Amino acid sequence: MMESAKRVAEKKDWIKGATGDWEIVLGLEVHAQVLAKSKLFSGASAEFGGEPNDHVSLVDAAMPGMLPVINEFCVEQAVRTGLGLKAQINNRSVFDRKNYFYPDLPQGYQISQYKQPVVGEGSVHVDVDGRAVEVGIERLHLEQDAGKSLHDQHPTMSFVDLNRSGCALMEIVSKPDMRSADEAKAYVTKLRQIMRYLGTCDGNMEQGSLRADVNVSVRRPGGEFGTRCEIKNVNSIRFMGQAIEYEARRQIGILEDGGSIDQETRLFDARKGETRSMRAKEEAHDYRYFPDPDLLPLEIEDSWIGAIKASLPELPDDKIARFIKDYGLTAYDAAVLTSERPSADFFEQVAKGRDGKQAANWVINELFGRLNKEGKTVENSPVSAAQIGGIVDLIVSGAISGKIAKDLFEIVWTEGGDPAQIVEARGLKQVTDTGAIAKAVDEIIAGNPDKVEQVKAKPSMLGWFVGQVMKSTGGKANPQAVSDLLKEKLGI
Repeated sequence: MMESAKRVAEKKDWIKGATGDWEIVLGLEVHAQVLAKSKLFSGASAEFGGEPNDHVSLVDAAMPGMLPVINEFCVEQAVRTGLGLKAQINNRSVFDRKNYFYPDLPQGYQISQYKQPVVGEGSVHVDVDGRAVEVGIERLHLEQDAGKSLHDQHPTMSFVDLNRSGCALMEIVSKPDMRSADEAKAYVTKLRQIMRYLGTCDGNMEQGSLRADVNVSVRRPGGEFGTRCEIKNVNSIRFMGQAIEYEARRQIGILEDGGSIDQETRLFDARKGETRSMRAKEEAHDYRYFPDPDLLPLEIEDSWIGAIKASLPELPDDKIARFIKDYGLTAYDAAVLTSERPSADFFEQVAKGRDGKQAANWVINELFGRLNKEGKTVENSPVSAAQIGGIVDLIVSGAISGKIAKDLFEIVWTEGGDPAQIVEARGLKQVTDTGAIAKAVDEIIAGNPDKVEQVKAKPSMLGWFVGQVMKSTGGKANPQAVSDLLKEKLGI
């Protein structure tokens, strides 16, 4: 009630309907494929791709008499993720059979967890437009993935590929704490970031290793929860936002016309930008859950949990706080640098023993800008952290100007090499000799008497003179020295 009252007071994220304000209520079930070499209950490869039905064992194909054997590493990855979400790790959990029939589910049931999951309640903190939002985690449970049905390969037949069947999934169920598409997008982005830091899921949504079922309902602000509809298998953060916006407005339109919302499962059609009905929403009793008789309850010792916890890397929120404190960065720059673990590691190599703000400026603006333009990542950057650090050192020492530094960066990007050696070999050193600079200043002043009179009346024109001197020296003159000499000689 406190949360609702606060939102009502702030009037955040309300949608204006024909009959007044409405509030979206969102809860997500995120399915994250465990980063592991083999599947949850078999030794078959969990690698993405391959020829259809190439990564399939007799267990995955549900051949008679084949028994599942738990993959300990997948359990470890689930525990690691739970710890990263600041969640309760349950010492005892149970695998259940979730019964339903579909061609890509050869067993006729899915091995999942119902009332006793491996991970209990936790939370994720996200920032949305400068506003902190806490999203509660209800549970994380392990389950096996189904296969994949292909309906567009033949005009009269459908095909089934079981390569994905049996791959380990972590289903992360949130509480209905989100109130806008932006909050849901930020939440999934943060989940993916945390799991990538932990190395428990690669987060490649285009490959289906991270996808979400989005539960959407609407209500009058602060009122009772409305009837929810579930949008299945959304595998794009952008599409998630579009699906939520469309579905919320669809439900508001029905309610304002005096209708009622049917609880159902829907799909999002990205081409049309709309959701459409798929089937009536199932409840837990529809699946006839019962403990899997082939699998004993999972008993996890505190000592094993402690060992996993001790091996966790520094997580994004902690890294942001440290970057702000140790390097003097803004919250925005710290968030950009920590968005991916390799980016954060790269920055720290550059910043070691150097000014953090200057290092961040070069990594974010020059390197990241160029990487984005070229479609590259930090891992395959043509310029190393040592080379960026070398350029920063040359600027700090006064050996090169900011303009020369950008030219030097271009050379290193295209040709490689040691920045200091390139500066020496190509004569790129900044001119700091006041005699040489004074000569160039005198020539510009002598050649532009009309401009001299103008700058005396309007000192803001000094930048024109600085630019001319820099141009005449090939950008090698020290800009500050140029400015100081011009002020002296022009009497400004």
